[in-house]
Amino acid sequence: MTTAAPGTGRRETGIRAYFAALGPGLVVMLADTDVGSILTAAQTGVETGYALILFQLAVIPVLYVAQELALRLALGTGRGAIELIRECFGGRAGIVVAGVLTASCFGALVTQFSGMAAAGEFYGIPSALTVGTVVLGLSAMALTGSYRSVERIALMFGAAECVFLYAGWKAHPDFSRIAADTSGLAHSPRLLYLVAANLGATIMPWALFYQQSAACDKGLTRRHLGHARFDTLVGATLCQLVTCGVQVAAASHGAVSDDTVGEFARLFDRALGEGVGSALFCAGLMGGALVASVVACLACAWAVGEAAGRRHSLEQHPREAPWFYGSFVVLLACAGAFVAAGVDAVRLSMAVAVVNALLLPAALLCLFVLARRKLDGDLRPSGLRAAASAALFLLVSALALYAGLVGVLA
Repeated sequence: MTTAAPGTGRRETGIRAYFAALGPGLVVMLADTDVGSILTAAQTGVETGYALILFQLAVIPVLYVAQELALRLALGTGRGAIELIRECFGGRAGIVVAGVLTASCFGALVTQFSGMAAAGEFYGIPSALTVGTVVLGLSAMALTGSYRSVERIALMFGAAECVFLYAGWKAHPDFSRIAADTSGLAHSPRLLYLVAANLGATIMPWALFYQQSAACDKGLTRRHLGHARFDTLVGATLCQLVTCGVQVAAASHGAVSDDTVGEFARLFDRALGEGVGSALFCAGLMGGALVASVVACLACAWAVGEAAGRRHSLEQHPREAPWFYGSFVVLLACAGAFVAAGVDAVRLSMAVAVVNALLLPAALLCLFVLARRKLDGDLRPSGLRAAASAALFLLVSALALYAGLVGVLA
């Protein structure tokens, strides 16, 4: 992984400095609005109306604080999360965490592929053809590109998600419904399941690991801190506004006969016009799925390399980093083969999101402990700032565990 020394030089200013830092935060936030997030938000809108709109907005500061802490670890140490875990807790701990992260990335990737396959089937394209094309295309992108080219492609994919902002605006949102929709579901176990699913679809362990490794691979250092933070804040806000757009559109245009991608596409036809709505829904879904696929595969590839004690970068030739590129391609191929066998995209997306919510406490604890041990100076959480971050993480972790367990058991 190509890194610059985490020195304490002056922070850069101006447009050039911003564009130098632009990317990791925005890409990972666009990946957060993936198939799981989109389908979970759509299902939430159908089932609960506007009840969780305020919850979606309240998640923005939590999402920002978590991703910003991962960013500080990258800028302050120049190393990825698994490398730091190996230093603090030993090589076995690094291997265990990398294994759990790989499983999480695989679940995320299966979710993305199942959503893309379902979108293709809506237009009569066989799922095997859709998945095969995506696997080959993303493999070629990684094997022949550099970090910056991959990042630009991911941003281009993610831009398609902006159609959901348009969908939410065209739905003419009626926020006066929030109180009534919330009171009608106040004691429902299903609401807790949806809370856990939405939380796990927003703050994902693999996204935290990705941002740290991506910032290192891009060569960001402490002088980029201000601009990189702004990049992350813009991404976090955009992520949740897109999610709200999906939920509002789904809440404003009636129920669906069954929980499938095709039914949600037809729902968007009612919101935006016959043919237009479904096309935009599928385009946004595909865009989110593609950028999330890139992020999940890179997070896994970086983690595997770091667990093996090898630092890898997209700037290296495949012959120089066989573990890195091999992990990327193998994960893609395995997920593609799994999805080609046939899975339920909506139920799988929500189940994976709930699993992410249950893993969230461990991910946040690891992130906080690493920041306290490995950072120094103004990057290290201390005093009131550390106490506020710890309290926020504890609150979110408790909510994720409670909502996830109660929702699943009920």
